[in-house]
Amino acid sequence: MILARSIAALGLLLTLAACGDDASDPIPMPLVEVTQSGVAKELFGSKSYAAALPSSPYGGYSRGCLAGGIQLPETGPTWQAMRLSRNRNWAHPETVDMVQDLSRLMAARPEANGIYVGDMSQPRGGPMLTGHASHQSGLDADIWLMPATLGLSRPERENLSAVSMQRSSGAYVNSQWGPFQHALVKAAAEDPRVSRIFLFPGAKVRMCADETGDRSYLRKVRPWWGHHYHMHVRLTCPRGAQGCENQEPPPPGDGCADAQAWVNNILNPPPPDPNAAPAPPKRDLRMADLPLACQAVLAR
Repeated sequence: MILARSIAALGLLLTLAACGDDASDPIPMPLVEVTQSGVAKELFGSKSYAAALPSSPYGGYSRGCLAGGIQLPETGPTWQAMRLSRNRNWAHPETVDMVQDLSRLMAARPEANGIYVGDMSQPRGGPMLTGHASHQSGLDADIWLMPATLGLSRPERENLSAVSMQRSSGAYVNSQWGPFQHALVKAAAEDPRVSRIFLFPGAKVRMCADETGDRSYLRKVRPWWGHHYHMHVRLTCPRGAQGCENQEPPPPGDGCADAQAWVNNILNPPPPDPNAAPAPPKRDLRMADLPLACQAVLAR
């Protein structure tokens, strides 16, 4: 029985190998045994460098990992990575390219000379010790909404506070929101690699009201709690990444009515449903919850 399971696992890992950028370089079997009952965030959170494998995301945004991740340079001509002590400026190469492209677009505006980049992923993706439930497959990036003034030191990047853009618990933007923020979100949403952007509801409603041109990009801007210090940009699975799981596409239309419904519920909360079942307690993800290929990613 043990031999049969080992042979089956080997076959699956070799099948998943085709998800890499170079299908001729298969993902090897783990060099060490990774117990399926291991707490995934502890195992992935302990890795300080990327897996030496072809670049590929495995699994979904909230249950996955990253092979062959690359590091966004801490400082570039039009960006700075923030909170460097977290070591979360790793991602799939397409995510890094998207961030750099976006930074160049925003640096051309008069309000800033670049962008501040928050959390992306850990070196091998996977669940994080603290914070996000997603950002696991190297296809998520948090971009601060405030205009950047480059040249920050490492200590300044740890201590500088991001600026909130909301008031009334997310129902409205505050005076910090302006053309730069609108342009930043719009530029990211118009990138064909981007699948959706999470942003607080009041900002989506304001963008819907202010947009006078093509509104098709607004479909990607999705209201979500928090996300008033930064926007969360999520990419689609890269072409050929067969082991990567996309999120369902956003509903048709610009989504403005849905965002307004969020705002209405903030201002006039509906009464709680007395028959609603309590939310099940959250548990830590185990290695058994992740794709089998993540064992090889962790071991390499």
